[in-house]
Amino acid sequence: MTSKQRTESIARYIREHSYADLRTLAAKFGGSLSTVRRALDQLEARGLVRRHHGGASYVEHDAVAQEYDFLARKKRHPAEKFAIASFIAEQVQPGMTVILDGGSTTYAVARLLAEKRLQVITNSLPIASLFSEVGSVETVVTGGTTYSRLGVLLGPKCEESFTEIHADLAVLGGAGITENGIWNYNAQLVAIQRRMIAAAERTMFALDNSKFGRKALSLTTPFDRRMTIVTDARPATNVARAINTAGATLTLAR
Repeated sequence: MTSKQRTESIARYIREHSYADLRTLAAKFGGSLSTVRRALDQLEARGLVRRHHGGASYVEHDAVAQEYDFLARKKRHPAEKFAIASFIAEQVQPGMTVILDGGSTTYAVARLLAEKRLQVITNSLPIASLFSEVGSVETVVTGGTTYSRLGVLLGPKCEESFTEIHADLAVLGGAGITENGIWNYNAQLVAIQRRMIAAAERTMFALDNSKFGRKALSLTTPFDRRMTIVTDARPATNVARAINTAGATLTLAR
């Protein structure tokens, strides 16, 4: 079986079964676990599957679902996200304990942290899967209920995971930013992000310019002095003023 044939066979199998783990795919289609991982990477890049820790699931190509889907969001504003992620990754020093949430920009940060010796705490299945293949990162994955469209763990068990955790830094995303603060569109996501903020010495929000002026379902947090907003363009004057007044930091990554 050629590499291309194996990849297409894996795609068909996952489409038929909705989910498959790495060992099952390796046993069924031959090749090592690393060979299967490479095939899944190709399928994920094509938007056909979603990678998880230890396996992959089929992506439903539904216009409504993609509004919330991790892969769909990952493809938006790639240049801006890379600039923001690069800046944040530079601030993370070896030995730090870092909380990463399930945003597409935080995933970009995670990829740039892969070679650093860190302790990472995350509720993101894609991030956990990424670090499972990197020996230098010690990864703590929270408990919780899987929210498959976003590839994250949510709910009371996830919230409990952060009650006794202390981190040097939390890196979070958001759906919008106004003069009131940072917004997000899912109440459970907001609850988790608030716990993450409370557990960290400081928080960096990764927000590209498409989030400017947008409100969502819930206000995650107002600005405060332990917070840095990292973005790729200067927001409206009233937003910049509110950030400054609260003692937070506004940083432009370019």
